[in-house]
Amino acid sequence: MLNILTKRILVATLLTSSTAVLADQTDYKLMVIDNEVSASALSNGEMMALTKDNEVIKNDPNRSYEIPFNSCAANVKLSNYADAETLCTQAITLLKSSKVPSYKRNELTSFALSNRGVARIMSNNETAAISDFYEANQMSNNDLVNHNLNRAKQNLAL
Repeated sequence: MLNILTKRILVATLLTSSTAVLADQTDYKLMVIDNEVSASALSNGEMMALTKDNEVIKNDPNRSYEIPFNSCAANVKLSNYADAETLCTQAITLLKSSKVPSYKRNELTSFALSNRGVARIMSNNETAAISDFYEANQMSNNDLVNHNLNRAKQNLAL
């Protein structure tokens, strides 16, 4: 079970989000969960495939957070920031009730918070974004989460 969950987390696969508004200062990292849908979608550059429901995942209460989690990252990449924020919030809520080991739930929740922070900062909601980045960093002192926090602090001159 632990091996399967570990394999599902695709930390090495990063999406780099950038926008013309922040020019070369944006280098935020988005995290996705490696599953049946994301592996082929990411390798083919098909962001919309990450937003599609997968019946196997959808019907498993311990994996239901994967769809909004990955859809959040895809929507950030597609510049649909309001949808991305909603989806990340949904993933965070579903993670709270999932039956995964607590250390993995905390790590995945911190990734979802960090992704939501990216969506928020791209939509100019800096206060909420920095709050998400700090909370994510407190939950899991992961290099990618830390990177997003430091990038936001640099961009906001904090």
